[in-house]
Amino acid sequence: MPSTRVERLRLGDFRNYPTLDLSFDSGFVVFFGDNGAGKTNLLEALSLLSPGRGIRRATYGEMARKGGSGGFFARAAVVSNDGEVLVESRLHPTADGPASRALRIDETAAKTADELLDICRVLWLTPAMDGLFTGPGADRRRFLDRMVLAIDPAHGRRASDYERAMRSRNRLLSEDRMDDAWLSGLEAQMAELGVAMAIARTELADMLATKIAAAADASPFPAARLSLQSGFEDVDLAGPAVDAEEAVRLGLKRSRSLDRAAGRTREGPHRADLSVFFAAKDMPAALASTGEQKALLIGLVLAHAQLVAQVSGFRPILLLDEVAAHLDPGRRQALFDLVSTLGVQAFMTGTDEALFEALEGRANMIPIGRASGE
Repeated sequence: MPSTRVERLRLGDFRNYPTLDLSFDSGFVVFFGDNGAGKTNLLEALSLLSPGRGIRRATYGEMARKGGSGGFFARAAVVSNDGEVLVESRLHPTADGPASRALRIDETAAKTADELLDICRVLWLTPAMDGLFTGPGADRRRFLDRMVLAIDPAHGRRASDYERAMRSRNRLLSEDRMDDAWLSGLEAQMAELGVAMAIARTELADMLATKIAAAADASPFPAARLSLQSGFEDVDLAGPAVDAEEAVRLGLKRSRSLDRAAGRTREGPHRADLSVFFAAKDMPAALASTGEQKALLIGLVLAHAQLVAQVSGFRPILLLDEVAAHLDPGRRQALFDLVSTLGVQAFMTGTDEALFEALEGRANMIPIGRASGE
């Protein structure tokens, strides 16, 4: 199994960094320093090794340094058993404002960001995810889809194609353009893609539940129980996919008038939700204490990291933002031990270097001061 690691990170006009050049030679990398110094900005740059807009879901224009050129670059050397790959995300400023990200892999322009999944898998846990269990369903769908994408690279394309077809159907309905052939074509596409998305999510949830259950007795983090609502009513996803697709297609056709009145498509994978329960207390995670929710989420992310390594063949790169500060010393040590056992590279942040004293001699300890961005 490839041991994928980032050995070098270079930045130009990225967030608060005019220039930066860092090298790493350890499985643990710790960025420590005051709040606002730019620690999370470094994790954000590393998260661009994954498809999408990174850990903050910011626009690429927002990543460009204020007072800089209007563009930026983030270049990483990713090393595995197969050698070194250079990955560069670059934003070129234009007269009309920032353009989309230009991605190059070994100096060759990538056709899509999905090519990054052939190089590495990047997982993260940030303070913004602390409200995952209590927040809107859209946040949990996004979390779920990122988990699926890490083991099924085609999932992202399916999801974007589904959204595009759904928007087209919604527009036709809202404009009262009841062109049966056009609508039927869109609905057939939505049925095929939507069922594939739902099945991929179900398979991920089932595999993750199995992984969590297998480690429940030994894990220092509480076990989560998962329940997935597909977003479809009266559609059997356990049977042949072709039958499910036909049921969805017919359902969409029947619901045209109701969907037009509602101004949206009322059923489908865009309405899915992931329910998480605190298994030991048999209660929804949303009702657990803040500390219990944090521990549940850490356990879930670590179980997913194990699953990614098992299914994809890639040991993922972990980005853990301010995670250690919220754990007692015992669980903090357990987190470090689990990450070490996984054999992954983990980038962590914290305000206090002492939080990571258990990693002495095993980590690159990198101080980040406000001067780093000046």
